[in-house]
Amino acid sequence: MSEPWPLDSNPADYDLLDVRAVLGDRVLENARVIVRDGRIAAVEPMSAAFAAVGRVPGTTRVPRLRGHGLFVAPGLIDTHSDALEREKRPRPTAELPWEFAIVSLEGRAVGAGVTTMFHGAGFQNKESHKVTRTPGRALELAGVVDAAPAQRIDHRVLHRLDILSDEGAAALGRRLESLADASPAPLVSFEDHTPGQGQYTDPEPLKSYWVGMEAVSAEEADARIAQLMERAEKFAPTAEANTAWLGGLATDGRIRLLGHDPDSAEMIAHLVSLHCVAAEFPVNLEAARAARAAGLLIVGGAPNLLRGGSHTNNVAAADLLREGLLDVLSSDYLPSALLAAAFRAADDQITDLPHAIGLVTSGPARLAGLDDRGRLAEGLRADLVVVDASGRYPRVATTLTAQR
Repeated sequence: MSEPWPLDSNPADYDLLDVRAVLGDRVLENARVIVRDGRIAAVEPMSAAFAAVGRVPGTTRVPRLRGHGLFVAPGLIDTHSDALEREKRPRPTAELPWEFAIVSLEGRAVGAGVTTMFHGAGFQNKESHKVTRTPGRALELAGVVDAAPAQRIDHRVLHRLDILSDEGAAALGRRLESLADASPAPLVSFEDHTPGQGQYTDPEPLKSYWVGMEAVSAEEADARIAQLMERAEKFAPTAEANTAWLGGLATDGRIRLLGHDPDSAEMIAHLVSLHCVAAEFPVNLEAARAARAAGLLIVGGAPNLLRGGSHTNNVAAADLLREGLLDVLSSDYLPSALLAAAFRAADDQITDLPHAIGLVTSGPARLAGLDDRGRLAEGLRADLVVVDASGRYPRVATTLTAQR
C-alpha cells in the first residue's frame, strides 16, 4: 500500500510514484522519482511490474508516495522577493517582529512551492505606507535571514543598493566583508529609482500611485518627482563611485552583480562593463535585446506575466518570453505568482511547460550560482513540488525539501 503525504516531515529516503516529472526538455509521464539521503537518485519510467506491486525487488523498503498522476517539478527558486518586509509590516501602523515575519512568510511560500528564497534587503532610505527601508534595517533583515533554520526553505539575501546612497554603500560594504568566504558569492543588485529613467522612465504611474495610495495631491506628487530628480543630479558622483566599486567586486568574483531596471542598450553596455551576470526587469525590448546579445541573463516579474502586463507601463514579460528574451521569473512582491505564471505561459502556448518551469527553477539557480538544485537530475537536492494543474490555476499538493 502507498503511504500518505508526509506533510509534517521531510524523509531523507523515499520513492515518489506515478507522477508526471517535468524535466528540462520534456515531461516524463508515469514516472518515479527515487530520493536517497536527501538527493535525487533517479528519475525514470515506472516498470509495469513496479506499478503493479509498488516495490522494487532487491531494494530496502522506504516510504512509497503516490502522486496519482500529478506533476512533480523542482522546488521553486525565487531570486528577488520583497515579501518579507511586507510581512513584517502588513499595515502602515502594524509592525511585527522580524522573527515572526520570516516564520509566517515561510509557511505561505512553502505552500506556493518555493524552496529557495532570496529576500530583498534594501540598502537605501525609503519610507512609504508599505515599507520602511534604511541601511540599518537592511542589516537587521539580513541577520534574521542568516539565522533562519534551513529546514523548509533555504533563506538567502538579495542585497539591493541604491547607488545614490553613501550610507547604504557603507553598510553594504560591512555586510559583504562578513561574507568574504561565502560560496556562491553574495547576490547584489544595484538600482536607481529616480523618475525619468529606469523603472519610471514614464513618471506618470509613480505619480498616480502616490496620489491613489498615499493620498497626496497631484501638485505634491510633482514636487516629489522634482526633488528626486534633483537628488540624482546632486549625487551623480556618488552613483558613479558606487557602481565602480560594485564592478570591481564583481570582476574579482566577490559578488554576483545584477543591474536593476535597465532602459537602453547603453545601460546594458554599462552592466557588461561592470561584469554583471543579469539584467533585472529590463523596461523595454531595446534593453532586453541588448542584454541577450551581450550574453546577460534576463529576469522578469512573475506578477507581470500572470497579470498580462506591467503595472508601470513597461514591457510585458509575455512579450519578452515570445522573443526568447527571458531566463528567470522572480516573484518581486507575490511568491504565489511564480508557479501560476509558469503554468499560464504554457497554457497560453507562449512556450512549453518544461521551459516555463525552468524560468522558476533552473534559470534562477543559474543566476544565483546554485549548481546543486533547480533540476530533476541525479545527485541534485531533492527539493520538489507536487502540483495539481487540473483547475484554472495550479495548486501545490505538497512541497518536499531536502534534508539539510
